[in-house]
Amino acid sequence: MWIFTSKSFLSIVADKQNPKSAKLLVRARVKGDIEEVFTTATVQETPDADYRFRAWIDRQEVKQAFGDQIERLGYSNFKSSVSDTLRLAPLMDVWQTMYSHQESMVQPRFAEHV
Repeated sequence: MWIFTSKSFLSIVADKQNPKSAKLLVRARVKGDIEEVFTTATVQETPDADYRFRAWIDRQEVKQAFGDQIERLGYSNFKSSVSDTLRLAPLMDVWQTMYSHQESMVQPRFAEHV
């Protein structure tokens, strides 16, 4: 699962060896992104891994943290909620990619008459 917040990008996955484990692997590409959501996390830096920063977090803590994020949500436009201009550029790339994907999935209106 990928999750973007106004101040972090996280990838959250199950343990390969034990998918039903009580812990989830929370990964980030940018230093501090995990701690932005999980302030007490013990984060390991893994320079040669796909995601450089990793922490094992209790599944219930992950659930609670994002429930709390949703409760506090007060913006009406996600892009406008991002104040870090260095973070905004790659977010706009993701937005554009997903917009293009959306448009590629829409059947042309004239196709039903062919």
